[in-house]
Amino acid sequence: MIGVRVVQKVSSTRGFAKVAPHVIPALDRAVHRLTRGKVLLSAQMLPGVVLTSTGARSGQRRRTPLACMPEDGGRGWLLVGSNFGRSGHPAWTHNLLAHPDAEISWKGEDIPVTARLLEGEERAAAWKAALAFWPPYATYQARVKREIRLFRVSRRVPAAGPAETPRSPASPPPTSG
Repeated sequence: MIGVRVVQKVSSTRGFAKVAPHVIPALDRAVHRLTRGKVLLSAQMLPGVVLTSTGARSGQRRRTPLACMPEDGGRGWLLVGSNFGRSGHPAWTHNLLAHPDAEISWKGEDIPVTARLLEGEERAAAWKAALAFWPPYATYQARVKREIRLFRVSRRVPAAGPAETPRSPASPPPTSG
């Protein structure tokens, strides 16, 4: 697909890395808000979520539009802390390290999630998949000294209620009184 190749080539440039962080998230937040969470402008090229995390220092809710790589049929997502190939880790990665419970907006649905920083072999396998998914990540990594952080974000399992005491089928139901 020629359009994708052009976007990949442009997104790998240093000029894009300087301008995009100021323009793309602002446009994404505005379009996301106007469409009540149904559209992310950048998701027209790559799948995207809006991550709502808790600020590592401030404790305030922070909304960040991000490209993502869906996994397991929409039960999980890979988030790449590329920061457009800039030198520092993006703030949202610090937030997830401090507060891994977060929320994402995915295709108009708000989903409670838990994030986990990937390391070792698991990270290596996820990085290989991310490069196949979006090759410019290799250019971003080559441009910076830091290792780009990868997070696997999964739907949060609801907290279990009080456990019921199992009864045998022959037992009568409990009575009050």
